[in-house]
Amino acid sequence: MQKITPHLWFDKEAREAAQFYTSAFKDSKINGTTTLHNTPSGTVDVVAIELLGQEFTLISAGPLFKFNPSISFLVSCETREEVDILWKSLSEGGMALMELGAYPFSERYGWVQDRYGLSWQVMFMGEHRMKQRIIPTLMFVDGKCGKAEEAIYFYTSVFHDSGVGDMLRYRKGEEPDKEGTIMHAAFKLEKLEFAAMDSARVHNFTFNEAISFMVHCEMQEEIDYYWERLSADPKAEQCGWLKDKYGVSWQIVARILDEMLKDRDREKVARVTEAFLKMKKIDIKMLKEAYEGKAGT
Repeated sequence: MQKITPHLWFDKEAREAAQFYTSAFKDSKINGTTTLHNTPSGTVDVVAIELLGQEFTLISAGPLFKFNPSISFLVSCETREEVDILWKSLSEGGMALMELGAYPFSERYGWVQDRYGLSWQVMFMGEHRMKQRIIPTLMFVDGKCGKAEEAIYFYTSVFHDSGVGDMLRYRKGEEPDKEGTIMHAAFKLEKLEFAAMDSARVHNFTFNEAISFMVHCEMQEEIDYYWERLSADPKAEQCGWLKDKYGVSWQIVARILDEMLKDRDREKVARVTEAFLKMKKIDIKMLKEAYEGKAGT
């Protein structure tokens, strides 16, 4: 099981999107759906899926947040045909950000926002195809532009099984981007590959809660560790959610909570749901007490 899982926020379309993505990508499946009741967003569906062997979580929780290209997913393809097939599926009802075609870095590449607004970069890499097929990619824009390298070293100092890969920098004459800032860089957190880039061009978006990264923890000490190091905005702390100093959203969650919410006893699920909705940082002891009906005793 992945230590870090991308979490995608939809208005009402999580189930529909799960079907769409698992049909668009090979070797993909829906692992399960959990429905939560009496949340601030009403009844909420949480859908766990795998795309090309990687885990994602989708939630339908209202129209609070919208996807934008500040976080996209780079799909590493072995053949041009695979690029074309994925592009056809993902672009239907969507919008091209960079048209499918030949570029200096790849002879078959395109960047698209799909029908839900989620951004995908589909790239032919041939024999250099990545072992991890889908790479979450962070784009640092506006006030955060120029912070990509700093952020990479910050994240790799916080997470274990981490490392910094190749960094491609902007050169002189590639304005508006400043010489030496990051055109593209690879890094790894808890064995999951990421990428990052700076962009000094004018953008009308930045990081938001529509895409967050769930960090699955076994023990309270682990939750405390990540919470202390990542949380930089007290106003954003809620139900295990936090924002770091770059504006990226994380969820520091307990694996045991997933199991509790899958229980067939609706009273237990209701008690656990009520308990964690009141929390900022997740408290495993309090979750167990709620699950066992001991809360407040």
